[in-house]
Amino acid sequence: MYTNNCVINSVCSNLCFRTSIYVQKRWKSKKVHWSVLAKKIYPVDKALEHFDDFYKTVFGRRWPSIRLALLSPHKYCAVINNFGDSDMAVSDLQNIGAMSMRRLFELEKETIKQQKQEDRRKKDLEKIFKLDRKLEQMMVAKQQKELESLYPHREKSESACVPADILTLNKSSSDTSHGSSVNMNRKDHAEECGDALIEKSLHSSLRDADFDTQRLIDPASGLSAAALYEYVPATRLKGMEDWIVESQHYRYYKKNTDFPVHIESDHDFIFPDHLQVLTFERGNVSSFPAPKRGSTGVLNYYLLDGGSLLPVLALGVNPGDRVLDMCAAPGGKSLLMLQTLFPALLVCNDVQESRTNRIHAVIKQYLYSMDKWKNRLIVTQRDGRDIDEYNIYNKILVDVPCTIDRHSLHENENNIFKPTRVKERLKIPEIQAELLGHALKLVQPGGTVVYSTCSLSPIQNDGVVHMALRKVWEETDIQVVVKDMTAALEPVNCMYKLGQDLGLKYGHLVLPFIPCNFGPMYFCKLVRRK
Repeated sequence: MYTNNCVINSVCSNLCFRTSIYVQKRWKSKKVHWSVLAKKIYPVDKALEHFDDFYKTVFGRRWPSIRLALLSPHKYCAVINNFGDSDMAVSDLQNIGAMSMRRLFELEKETIKQQKQEDRRKKDLEKIFKLDRKLEQMMVAKQQKELESLYPHREKSESACVPADILTLNKSSSDTSHGSSVNMNRKDHAEECGDALIEKSLHSSLRDADFDTQRLIDPASGLSAAALYEYVPATRLKGMEDWIVESQHYRYYKKNTDFPVHIESDHDFIFPDHLQVLTFERGNVSSFPAPKRGSTGVLNYYLLDGGSLLPVLALGVNPGDRVLDMCAAPGGKSLLMLQTLFPALLVCNDVQESRTNRIHAVIKQYLYSMDKWKNRLIVTQRDGRDIDEYNIYNKILVDVPCTIDRHSLHENENNIFKPTRVKERLKIPEIQAELLGHALKLVQPGGTVVYSTCSLSPIQNDGVVHMALRKVWEETDIQVVVKDMTAALEPVNCMYKLGQDLGLKYGHLVLPFIPCNFGPMYFCKLVRRK
């Protein structure tokens, strides 16, 4: 018994000794300690620093609002999969408050049309009112002059009442008071009678009248809109540790156009009947539940940023079109085009295997019976600048690699603002311009190319379009027309915040905005004439 107690005491003493050693030992970690992490500058910090320096110069007082929206969760829309349980998916999403974007656009379009008709009618009535008033005043003056010529022997003060009496008798002989007309001043009385005639003619004949506006001369016809002012360039761009001069990159966006650029208004913005897209109303920040698989084994809807819808609609895919999505990964815009049920051929291309794998994953999740698609849907892995299939495609979407502004502020992984990717980031505008220029050469004459980015940078947006148009003009005889979609995009203002007065020369920009936090998304529509 004594021996056992000694052994136990010895073991306990050893345990206590060891425990005391472990407790007193201090563990150190140089890389993961909180003090080290607190001082570390991440790519998202670099991105925000760059945006604060650059975009504050570009957007001015708008930048704080845009910045807040970029740092907040962005808003999604749900693209209903026509190859799943579409009716059930629509019903389920409508039950939680989602609304059809096509229906919203159609209602807004009709409202705008009625408002324009009413405004046009008011303007025409105002023109008629002015013409009628001027005519009546001329008639009164002419009658006054004729009456004065009939009574030359009367004094001026005495003859002043004569035309007034006669004019009053012409208006209403039963209600005329000769005593009061004699005592009134000639000028005041003539003006009162003239105003009464004008008031009677306008209210009795013009208020509800049908009138012919074709005979009215519109002084504003033939006049263009006010000149667009240019972006103010940023003078510096954040690099790894030093400031890098940006002037060499801003040459892509010159103020003066030294080559002809043809710009035409586009009023056509069609939302295909088979394309069903739902989102929550403006100001509603609710989120969609994760999509579920339907009876066909595919997911019932696809979630994507609502800004991605507009470049696809701007492309205007029609039945039988042969479409190239030049930089297709991850595949959301390609899926949108497939949901229209219009393309006779859709080629989804990207440059890296990892990116084409993402396209294959989306196709597998949302399409079934792949044998039926093998002649209509093709996935390729090539550099878009090396595609040599000329005059095959009549629609090309060029959704180029860019700084991906929102992603750069939220994700450190694969962030373009990593110190090791500075040179890659600075080469982005050049690569973008080469992709767009090559797409304009590939597309069939009469075909459409839509260029898009998810960046706010004027260099990557209008600047790249400018550079590509210049290169095409210098190197080929291709004629390109830029489509100004300002009028066509009026109905979408109910769901999007568009940069209307930012001095954009070629394209259109969806601005992040808390009540409708889509984007950023820039897109420009170009049509090759020959």
